[in-house]
Amino acid sequence: MNINIGLKMENLTELAQTSQAWPFEEARKILSRLGGKPPEKGFVLFETGYGPSGLPHIGTFGEVVRTTMVRQAFQILSDIPTKLYAVSDDMDGLRKIPDNLPNQDMIREHLGKPLTRIPDPFGTHESFGHHNNARLQAFLDTFGFQYEFVSSSECYTSGRFDPMLLNVLKHYDEIINIILPTLGPERRATYSPFLPVDAESGIVLQVPVVERNEKAGTIVYKREDGKLIETPVTGGHCKLQWKVDWGMRWAAFGVDYEMSGKDLIDSVKLSSQVCKVLGARPPEGFNYELFLDADGTKISKSKGNGLTIEEWLKYAPEESLAYYMFQSPRKAKRLYFDVIPRAVDEYLSFLEKFPEQPDEQKLGNPAWHVHNGTPPKEELPLSFGILLNLASVTNTEDKAVLWGFISRYAPNASPKAMPMVDRLVGYAIAYYRDFVKPNKHYRAPTVEERKALEDLAQSLQKLTPDVDAIQTEVFEVGKRHNYENLRDWFKTLYQVLLGQDEGPRMGSFIALYGLDETVALIEGALKR
Repeated sequence: MNINIGLKMENLTELAQTSQAWPFEEARKILSRLGGKPPEKGFVLFETGYGPSGLPHIGTFGEVVRTTMVRQAFQILSDIPTKLYAVSDDMDGLRKIPDNLPNQDMIREHLGKPLTRIPDPFGTHESFGHHNNARLQAFLDTFGFQYEFVSSSECYTSGRFDPMLLNVLKHYDEIINIILPTLGPERRATYSPFLPVDAESGIVLQVPVVERNEKAGTIVYKREDGKLIETPVTGGHCKLQWKVDWGMRWAAFGVDYEMSGKDLIDSVKLSSQVCKVLGARPPEGFNYELFLDADGTKISKSKGNGLTIEEWLKYAPEESLAYYMFQSPRKAKRLYFDVIPRAVDEYLSFLEKFPEQPDEQKLGNPAWHVHNGTPPKEELPLSFGILLNLASVTNTEDKAVLWGFISRYAPNASPKAMPMVDRLVGYAIAYYRDFVKPNKHYRAPTVEERKALEDLAQSLQKLTPDVDAIQTEVFEVGKRHNYENLRDWFKTLYQVLLGQDEGPRMGSFIALYGLDETVALIEGALKR
């Protein structure tokens, strides 16, 4: 995802002005906000936020990749410099132990403390927050994102937020009046935008503030034991409640654009009001729909019920993940293992179409946004789905076995000549091993299905390995055996021959696997 505007198209900026691709629509909003002039800070600031209470998941990555796509689109429309901050809310107190963490008893001793002051349960970094921050950055770096990582803890403790924290203290009553109407009676009685970090326990406290000293820059809070404590609001002695924190951060950094999930629409409104009270303009934004797990439930870092970043990359190229994030961001989508094969093939299809598309269509092609205007030209004689089914039928985890079939089907193909195909072969084997093989269930054919399969075997023996001719003959066999809906015929082939409910385009698959081999496959199924 390196930012490298290399698409050789005339009138590129002019085409971008009218492109209906959502990143360009968002970029035009930012340009309108600026009136065509650079902001005082000299650059346009994009921001993404990350809550490191759990391990990074793909939803977190999705926000960064989508924001980067908007940033790339903006760079087509304007030469104003840009920056992207990836901000970690690692000053937050840990309220609950994520289910998927080791050494939970050790973490339990530190509940309530800022994430950067809790020991790393994995034993690799100086704190839990540092560990998860490193995990996030490592993945973003593999994509070549151009970003600056910002730690909330560092901003609080270094004094970077101090001027704006004093500003929050100055406008305390106005901010309280924004937030209190949204709270229940019990929470309203004790609410304060400032959360003191207790000097004795190190815990981030949610306690009432009984006194404020704007001149001294301090507050007095009442601990649960009744003791009154005076503490500065600066220097990391306090942090802000998150809705106030969000608005304060926009004001402190001068954020111009930040997107967020649909579940945060009301929070965005409140934080925007806080930002205005602090004398700044809230950023432009975009609300995307949430990802769902296999059961249609919102994915959660703490539950670990979605795909991890590493899991997707085990079974598919990173470009397919970026593609999945680009498509329909305002539509709720399942984010589970079974979406991977289709996402890969859809990405490859757009990549293949790109070179032949007219210029006005290229800016709407997802491959343009995944590769920032310079999609590579790949020779892809086979789809990922076909490779996956080849791995399934051959029951192999040996790439050389699959390449034997591929090179016979496409004589010019080789791992060296087609590195993308070689990558896909490895992914197909991994996906087959972990998801297809454990769930394969062959069924015996019915009497009528046996007749159709015998007919198909005899018909294939008369053909040459021509994809279209094979596909036509498969259709004809189904028609000869009175399948009113040919989908039922193909489902029979998938269930009896492949042991699964869905499968490939049979013409392409048979041509790849081989006519003789397919006949043997049918004969073997008839003997089962």
